[in-house]
Amino acid sequence: MKIIKMAGLLVLLLFVIVFPMLFSNPAVTTIAVFTLMFAAATTGWNIFSGYSGYIALGHGAYFGLGAYTLAIMCQRWNIPGGYLPFLLVPVAGLVAAAFSVVLGWIALRVRRHTFVVITIAMFFILQLLAYNLKGLTNGSTGLGLPIPTDWSGDFFNIPFYYVTLAILLVAIAISWWVRNSKYGLGLLAIRDDEDRALGLGVKTGPSKLSAFVISALIVGMVGATWAYFVESIYPPTAFDATFDVAVALMAFLGGLGTITGPILGALILEPTQQYFTLQFSQNG
Repeated sequence: MKIIKMAGLLVLLLFVIVFPMLFSNPAVTTIAVFTLMFAAATTGWNIFSGYSGYIALGHGAYFGLGAYTLAIMCQRWNIPGGYLPFLLVPVAGLVAAAFSVVLGWIALRVRRHTFVVITIAMFFILQLLAYNLKGLTNGSTGLGLPIPTDWSGDFFNIPFYYVTLAILLVAIAISWWVRNSKYGLGLLAIRDDEDRALGLGVKTGPSKLSAFVISALIVGMVGATWAYFVESIYPPTAFDATFDVAVALMAFLGGLGTITGPILGALILEPTQQYFTLQFSQNG
C-alpha cells in the first residue's frame, strides 16, 4: 500500500511539474499560478491555525508586508525585471516573520477569541499605515514593480508558476514535519485542551509562537511573489480584508489541521473564482 501511495504521489508531482508545458495558454497558467499561491498561503495558515486551534484572521497583514517589502526593495535598489526579484522573496518573507514575532509575543498571551480581535486590529492598522506612510509606500497611488520585458506571450507566467510551486512544496514539507513530530503533537494537544497540554509539560507559549512565525514566513513569501506577478500594489489589494476569509474557507473546506486539506480547498475554490472573474471581465 505504501508503494502504491508513493507512486501515486510521484505521478501527481510529475504532472504538476509538467503542467505549464502541457497547458501553455496564458489564461490557464494564470489560474494555475493563483491557485498555487492560495494553496501555499493556506498551507502556511494551517500550520498555525489548523494545528493549534487558534483561528487567525489577520494573516493578510503578513501577505501585505511581504508584498510591500518586495516592492520597496525593488524600487529603492533599482532591481530590474527578470529572475533577480525572486531572490528577494525569502527576504520579504523574513520581514513578515520578524514582525510576527512581535505581534505573536503580544497576541498569543491571550486566549483564542481575544487573539482573533488583536490580529484583526493589527491588520487594519497596517493597512492604514500603507495609506499614510506616503514616503515609503506611495499611499493610495501604490507602488509598481519591475516588469520582466524579456518574458512575453506564453512564457510570462512560467517562472511565477515554478517559484510558487517551490514555495508550496516547502510549505507542504514543513506541514508534514510538524504533523508527524513531537512538536506537532504539542500543537495538537493545545488545540484539544490548552490547559491540559500545559499540565502535561507542553511549552504552549513557545510552541504557538514558533508556529505563528513559520506561518507568517510562508504567507509573506506568497505575498511577495503575488506582488511581482501583478506588477503593481495598493493598500486595499495588498492588505486585502478578504484574504483571511478565503484561506480559512479553503482550509475548512479541504480539512482543517490536515496536510492535504488546504491544497484540496484551494484547488476547489480558487480556479472557480478565477474562472468566473475571467468570464465576467471578458463579457464586461
